[in-house]
Amino acid sequence: MERSRHPDCDAFTFTRFRNWKKVNNGKNCAFLNHVGEDPCSPHNNAVKYCDDLLNESVHIDKVMNVQRSEQILNNRLQIIRILASYNDKVAQVVLENAPKSAKYTSPTIQKEILHVIASKVRSKIREDIGDSKFCIIVDESRDESKREQLALVLRFVDNDGFIQERFFDLSRVKDIVALTLKKEIYAILSHHCLDIQNIRGQGYDGASNMCGEWKGLQALVLNDLPYAYYVHCFAHRLQLALVAASREVIPIHEFFLNLNFIITTVGSSCKHNDELRVAQAAEIARMLAIDELETRTGANQIGALKRAGDSCWGSHFNSICSPMRMFGPSCLVLENIKEDVSTYLQRGDANVAHKIINSFEFIFSLHLMKEIMGIADVLCQALQQKSQDISNA
Repeated sequence: MERSRHPDCDAFTFTRFRNWKKVNNGKNCAFLNHVGEDPCSPHNNAVKYCDDLLNESVHIDKVMNVQRSEQILNNRLQIIRILASYNDKVAQVVLENAPKSAKYTSPTIQKEILHVIASKVRSKIREDIGDSKFCIIVDESRDESKREQLALVLRFVDNDGFIQERFFDLSRVKDIVALTLKKEIYAILSHHCLDIQNIRGQGYDGASNMCGEWKGLQALVLNDLPYAYYVHCFAHRLQLALVAASREVIPIHEFFLNLNFIITTVGSSCKHNDELRVAQAAEIARMLAIDELETRTGANQIGALKRAGDSCWGSHFNSICSPMRMFGPSCLVLENIKEDVSTYLQRGDANVAHKIINSFEFIFSLHLMKEIMGIADVLCQALQQKSQDISNA
């Protein structure tokens, strides 16, 4: 299809322009002729297209999202109208009949709504258990305010013969002494009319207050309920074995120390994390351009370096995979810190981290531990499956 041409504007669209001496020659000014008085001239059209491109609010994906949100809202209003037409009590408190102050956004109302939802969920779990036997899985943790909490999970077989594990309650406790935990567990079960005599198993970690042979939680419960056998979490036992083994091998112990140091240095600020994401995007684009990466849903995601958690050995595998996936961008960020950061301490840490991450010892250990931890991670995930039984574990 032949493009439409504007003879007065061809100098900057179809033909070359050489006579720069006449660039300001009155009516013959090439720039003025190129812009033109016509609002639909090639120049004015190009300016409009550029403005549209920079205005993200009019992009097709944004417009579709807005329309989708409006459609969802309209659907919800339609459902409310249908409910109101079938129930007079509902009709009296919704839409135009709703109280003008009923926004339900105050902290008290929000907590009350969450409490109602939690009560409904617990009631459904209680209904599913009925009078069947069940097992308790308990762990203690701290919230953001450093207060001790007890987390209770119930494991049972439903009416269809399937094993179910359901998080049941999270309760604040004054301490994590075994007797305190026992009293709180009994109180929770009694409050929901669950007979403690139906407990047929206990699952905890290996802490002394939990698994102690004489004064641990499992011993106190077992004294009351002789059929509530204690099982030390197999995934936790695997974790303890891996931690003990890794600490016995000095090079591997040093590797994890260096790995945490590198992750801390690269992710020491929001600016550095942003630089890491930009470097990842550029690296992914380069690899895609040379067909070194495959494109599929969920692939080539941009993220951050992951630190290994002290309480979950499985997190060590993720902390190893992330620097391997972001090796080039991580090195680039460390180089930028060495050059741009003003403090000597940060530049010194970045210099040390850059030397470590490029050393043969670190790279060799990184690949070695990825292979080993990959095998251990498969086992760890299998041991945590809800359908897992003790004989197979």
